[in-house]
Amino acid sequence: MYNWAIFIYFCSSALVAAQDLLTVDQAVQMALENNYQIKIASNELQIDEVSVSPGNAGMLPQLAANVVDNNSTLNLSQTRSDGSIVERNNAKNNSLNYGVVLDWTLFDGFRMFANLEQLKETKKLGEAELKQVILTKVGEVMVTYYDLVLQQQQLSALDSTILISEQRVVLAQNRFTIGKASKLEVLNAQVDLNTDQTLMQRQQERYANTKTQLNEQIARDLKTEFKVIPEIFVDQGLLLADLEQRVADQNPQLEAEMINKRISELELKQIKASRYPSIYATSGYNFGQSESSLGFTTSSNSRGWNYGFGASLNIFDGFNQNRSEQIGKIAVENAEISIQEQKQQLMALVGTTYQTYLTNISLIELEGKNEAIAKENLDITVDKYRIGIIPTIEFRTAQLNYITAKVRYSNAKFLAKVSEIILKQLAGNLEL
Repeated sequence: MYNWAIFIYFCSSALVAAQDLLTVDQAVQMALENNYQIKIASNELQIDEVSVSPGNAGMLPQLAANVVDNNSTLNLSQTRSDGSIVERNNAKNNSLNYGVVLDWTLFDGFRMFANLEQLKETKKLGEAELKQVILTKVGEVMVTYYDLVLQQQQLSALDSTILISEQRVVLAQNRFTIGKASKLEVLNAQVDLNTDQTLMQRQQERYANTKTQLNEQIARDLKTEFKVIPEIFVDQGLLLADLEQRVADQNPQLEAEMINKRISELELKQIKASRYPSIYATSGYNFGQSESSLGFTTSSNSRGWNYGFGASLNIFDGFNQNRSEQIGKIAVENAEISIQEQKQQLMALVGTTYQTYLTNISLIELEGKNEAIAKENLDITVDKYRIGIIPTIEFRTAQLNYITAKVRYSNAKFLAKVSEIILKQLAGNLEL
């Protein structure tokens, strides 16, 4: 039975080795290239980039071509000033006018300049939002990846305990055969083995589902098989003061709030522009041609330039200008409040996450020692059980203590890694 278990173990190892190793860097790269949310945010940024132009801000002239062709067929009757009467049936009249027209706002109270600056700030906002989407999605990929590493370690631990449980069943059966143990001991050993195998199947199900989840996050075939690295390594050199400074300087959420304030200020500037006069110029070149079957002029042609200037100034609009400016000032004030609120929330999150990070770093060392002690205790217990000097319940307790210690050790490393990822994500310097 023991040799058969070893054979199965090596076959499983060979199957895993045949799968492609997916590193966390490769998973992150695939997410950056394929993730749907990142693609959408990238396209939205391209829209903002295209929108930044003097023409979109209203700074360039508008040139249009037009053509109008009117035709009519009428039955006419005219009484002229000398008393004569002229009548004509199916009299045809037509006129054709075409040309180009140019309109250009020369001055609008600096509104067009503020509009161009707002378009530039909107582009910066798109960059901050794209950065936030990237950090969020990459963080999700990394957490899922290291969750797979954790589950892989738990599968290994369960595999070890199943091997031990199988040995225990064999030993119990042998002792029962020679009359040194009761049937109850054999049944208890078999029940415990079945329990371990059930846990293994549940863990394998979770492992397979998490693999599908990671494939979804990096936007590739959901059935793609792969293996992950065997160990989790935690960066234990993070410093709270350095993280807080990076949050203040690089966090995209905080950066977005600052940009929103600048946009509110530019919107207020555009509102204030209505207090100034607007000056515009217009020009064009037109061609005209008309024909009439009846009248003093039967045909005419014209062509030439037209040009002019105009100005307008809002003198009174029912105090709407004042109200609009008041609302704009309140919007700027709210934007400043949002910056302070966002900053406080981020600093609080950094502080609590950093404390969790320190706790998990400490637990890694402690749980590592516990695992080593539990392993030594299990080895001693197995030897004692073989010679029949300890009861079944003591053997099972040592076995469960070992698997629990191994799982706790893996969990401590995983939770420390998750804290590290969150801290770097908040600081805006997650390795991409």
